[in-house]
Amino acid sequence: MNKIINKLNSKYPFILKNEKGATMVEYAILVALISVISIAMIRGVGTGVLAAFTTVNNAISTSG
Repeated sequence: MNKIINKLNSKYPFILKNEKGATMVEYAILVALISVISIAMIRGVGTGVLAAFTTVNNAISTSG
């Protein structure tokens, strides 16, 4: 692994020296993953809530 890093560093030294851009990319990936997971969770919970409200609505409609 160190050989690969050393080889990259000798050919492209600017890649490993700019840590600010790498940190920015890491944060962007983190935000994207959190967004995807949040959307998936909200959709799953939303389906359950919709089913519960439909059940309540049907119960109210038939009893009244």
